[in-house]
Amino acid sequence: MNADSNLAALLRQLKDDTATLLQEEVALAKTELSEKVSSASRNLIYLAAGGFIASSALLLALMALAYLLAEFFMRREIAPGMAMFLGFLVVCTTVGSLSWVLISRALKHLGQESVTPEKTVQSLREDKQWAQSKLS
Repeated sequence: MNADSNLAALLRQLKDDTATLLQEEVALAKTELSEKVSSASRNLIYLAAGGFIASSALLLALMALAYLLAEFFMRREIAPGMAMFLGFLVVCTTVGSLSWVLISRALKHLGQESVTPEKTVQSLREDKQWAQSKLS
């Protein structure tokens, strides 16, 4: 009976240890995922705020630049309507290209963010090895 009770006690202890370990792993996974979501959210907020501020702050300066270019084209004896169109087209193309570069860069960095809880996965592998060593 003594050997049976020792075996039963060991199995109970293994069950309790495994349950505790799983609870800790779930807590670790939640913490790790929370950190990753927080980082991605922060980067998305920066992206949105940067886009809004850049477009708002530059609007008047870009209009002034477009009018300046229109004046330049008019001095080159281009019709006023066409000069205005060309001035705004040059500014629009330049700003559009710049915004494309910035958005592409931000999306690239966001795409590199992994949502896999790597620490938890590694810890689960270690736990599996631990449990297997306890059963052997």
